[in-house]
Amino acid sequence: MIYTCHYRSPLGGITLASNGTELTGLWFDGQKYFGDNLPAKYEKKQLPVFEQTIRWLDIYFGGKAPDFTPPLCMETTPFRKRVWEIMLTIPFGKTMTYGEIAGRIAKEKGLSRMSAQAVGGAVGHNSISLIIPCHRVVGTNGSLTGYAGGIEKKVKLLAMEKADMTSFFVPRKGTAL
Repeated sequence: MIYTCHYRSPLGGITLASNGTELTGLWFDGQKYFGDNLPAKYEKKQLPVFEQTIRWLDIYFGGKAPDFTPPLCMETTPFRKRVWEIMLTIPFGKTMTYGEIAGRIAKEKGLSRMSAQAVGGAVGHNSISLIIPCHRVVGTNGSLTGYAGGIEKKVKLLAMEKADMTSFFVPRKGTAL
């Protein structure tokens, strides 16, 4: 059984999902790919993992870097899981480019290169937003494109983390605008 819980953040409602012990989903309400791994039947319930996640979110939205990660279950393909694991290493207030992630995976696999667009697809389908910080992934040229929660939320999240925004820009056209 999958369970859900709702959280009110300063940027809008957030839905949490769990398999009972681990967090399996965290989405801003209405975001692109919302609930993409939720089954048709699930139950609203308070669980210890939700209490941990809410504590994490309270610290995060208080402007601080949480010093723990709730237990996560990344239900996805091996490639997406590796991209998500790399995103977990991006520190609070810092960013990484799609190309840097692609380069790391290419090096690990012994490849000369890896598609940044493939990485972008994996980033965009991140089912555990915020905790797996896809908002910290930016274009090589400084473009703030590709956030399923919407560019305005990506900008607010990075600003809240006091990330250096001087070289970033919001594209006129692109994904997840």
